[in-house]
Amino acid sequence: MSRKKKPRGVQNSPLMDATIESLTLEGQGVARVDGKTVFIDGALPGEQVTFRYTSHKSKHDEGKVETILIPSPERVEPKCQHFGVCGGCSWQHIALDAQIRHKQQAMLDQLRRIGKVEPETVFDPLTAEGWAYRRKARLGARWVQKKGKALVGFREKQGGWLAELNRCEILHPTLGEHLLDFQQLVGSLEAKNTIPQIEVAVGDNATALVFRHMEALSDSDSAKLLNFAREFNYQLYLQPGGPDTVHCVWPEGAELHYEHPQFNTRVNFAPLDFVQVNQELNRKMVARALELLAPESTDTVLDLFCGLGNFTLPLARNAAQVIGVEGESVMVQRARAAAEANGIHNTDYFACNLMDEEALRHEPWLKRSYDKILLDPPRAGAKEVIAHISKLKAKRIVYVSCDPATLARDAGELVHTHGYRLLGAGVMDMFPHTSHVESIAVFGK
Repeated sequence: MSRKKKPRGVQNSPLMDATIESLTLEGQGVARVDGKTVFIDGALPGEQVTFRYTSHKSKHDEGKVETILIPSPERVEPKCQHFGVCGGCSWQHIALDAQIRHKQQAMLDQLRRIGKVEPETVFDPLTAEGWAYRRKARLGARWVQKKGKALVGFREKQGGWLAELNRCEILHPTLGEHLLDFQQLVGSLEAKNTIPQIEVAVGDNATALVFRHMEALSDSDSAKLLNFAREFNYQLYLQPGGPDTVHCVWPEGAELHYEHPQFNTRVNFAPLDFVQVNQELNRKMVARALELLAPESTDTVLDLFCGLGNFTLPLARNAAQVIGVEGESVMVQRARAAAEANGIHNTDYFACNLMDEEALRHEPWLKRSYDKILLDPPRAGAKEVIAHISKLKAKRIVYVSCDPATLARDAGELVHTHGYRLLGAGVMDMFPHTSHVESIAVFGK
């Protein structure tokens, strides 16, 4: 409850008092001050704080913590020296076990509110190492003349400028411990003004860097990049144009891969391909998906949004046949190659935009029936293909989601329109210290 009159503007805003009631997925505490909702950056549920307003809007206000009067038991000291400035994380001030509880509750709230459904079982969350886990990222790069240096990393939490970072605690150590090296490299290049980003990717076997450059590189710059890659044992790729211009410079025959030892599969991938950023959690996620789907040796399984075969290949080890469907034809080609490389011959693949209702009408794989279905859609969910679920006659569906709102929407459709039961649901901590919520749900007839 506020003890001071709320200011009209945010300039020279006086200190205000608030008791924090809940938490947004962006890591802001939610309070009611003078009857209006205020999102307070840096505050946690149960805390009493003083804050200053940073903006006033018609339906809510925003503020930033000045003093924690009574701290939450969930509060911890952020590990990263750049927390609060860098926009890469927003939850480092919350204990890891509390983070996943808040994410679980957010998923359950969305299922109830949007989908009007309740899982019969709430699974224990899947968790893995909370630090140095991130294996895929796009790092911004910018030469800042006033500072006389290059910046490489993530953008600031407030505004669009790149944060001035020395290291990153969530990036894989081959990346997060070398941000200063990246900055020194970019700053030494003749083309330092025309390198906007570095795509980074870590496989089980190597780390790759993809330098986007807006102008042709001089011989001197090319040599510096090559020497840097050799010194730090990076695979070096250049991207002079769109994604199709990415090409490997060093070493010859470079490849990235990740493995699922439990299922004896290996997936090769290119640096710009979509793969899960958290390999330890990904292995646990695939194992849980197969446990929930329970494929049998006589089953035909449909894997929608199959990508490179992250789930397809392990499923094929346990089912009679697996049909994989993916929107990008290049990814389908690579998925076929991955199956062949793993000696798996009971898969088939189709390229189809699964978010295009018109494209779905004439697909041959939709004219079949399946014993079980796995879906792993993007944030937009699987609304278009869900409409065809009834005629596929699957008795069990596992849905992997990266957005609890679209999971809830699609779960409601499966339950209320297509006659499925939501047997269980739970969250997986794919992105610790961020607002990202990864979920898994299983439906049965």
